[in-house]
Amino acid sequence: MRAPLPLQGIKVLDFSTLLPGPVCSLLLAKSGAEVIKIERPVGGDEMRSYHPKSHDDSGNFIILNRGKKSLALDLKKPESLTLIYDLVKTCDIVLEQFRPGVMDRLLLGFHTLKEINPRLIYCSITGYGQTGPLATVAAHDLNYMAHAGLLSLVGTGEQNNIPSLPPALIADIAGGAYPAFMNILLALRQRDLTNEAIHIDVAMSENLFAFQYWGIVNRDLLGKSPGYSDDLVTGGSARYHIYETQDHRFIAAAPLEDKFWGLFCELIQLPEQYRLPDASSNEVTHAIANIFKSQTSAFWLQLFEGKDVCCNLVLRLDEAMADPHFKQRHIFDQFISDGEDLLTALPLPLAKNLSDPTSKMPYPHLGEHNDEFIK
Repeated sequence: MRAPLPLQGIKVLDFSTLLPGPVCSLLLAKSGAEVIKIERPVGGDEMRSYHPKSHDDSGNFIILNRGKKSLALDLKKPESLTLIYDLVKTCDIVLEQFRPGVMDRLLLGFHTLKEINPRLIYCSITGYGQTGPLATVAAHDLNYMAHAGLLSLVGTGEQNNIPSLPPALIADIAGGAYPAFMNILLALRQRDLTNEAIHIDVAMSENLFAFQYWGIVNRDLLGKSPGYSDDLVTGGSARYHIYETQDHRFIAAAPLEDKFWGLFCELIQLPEQYRLPDASSNEVTHAIANIFKSQTSAFWLQLFEGKDVCCNLVLRLDEAMADPHFKQRHIFDQFISDGEDLLTALPLPLAKNLSDPTSKMPYPHLGEHNDEFIK
């Protein structure tokens, strides 16, 4: 018999939209919580309008909001406020990502709601936090990464002096959704100990500094901040680099430790002069790049197969999703059906034995659950 899900019996009011908050509440829903998504009566969450679409709703919205309930309310109407106050009495968590002050103006701020529910966990996700000179500044994921120094680490162009556009919304998910989920779980435990309401202030920009731990150490001990592509894991070393092959595919090579590096050099037959400790990093990188361009990706994969050299092919997303390893791990085995369309459920960093393992978590249509809450 399967054990109850860890958040079974926990109720969440989710006022968030787009990406950070919805990913957090998706994690909560998959862990067993009842998530009530509060949406605008017209249009709902803006993510519903994004393309590509599956029938009336965005495919993005569908995979980010499965397992939730949709309650469409005009937050400026007194009757909506009354209904939310009633829901707050029995809910455990409020999640919101408006700019600081907006929920207070709507009479839904932390200090108002904790008077209704003294055990409430109230989580606010913003770019710069609830306080400070930038608290109300409009920005997006790219801006937060720029402001936290993350974009200054990897460059493109001939001199590697142009910041690269990241391929992922790192601030939204790694700086917002995941810390929010983590701190909500901690707050649930703290509430068990204190029986008191808690306000969680998640600032996406400042949560990016943990990704630059080595850069902070360099600044403190060497007296300099890392620049564009000039450090060990940002393109400044031949031991951690991406190399193009003859057939225009790419090999990710990361033989950092000496035991990996020695075998790597032997296999690709790197001339001895480039293996010396005082060899120029740029010259070594250039020599290895020429070697990789001399053969196809298939040649290199066959050469490296079964060898501890930390090298693999840069896969496209479709190739990665079809990879035998991930297929054997069953991370793409859940699907969401919306009429004729079948969407792959988003794999989440939750242990299978601690989250809902089924595909029976449909996404909500706008206002689908109004009748359940409006009497």
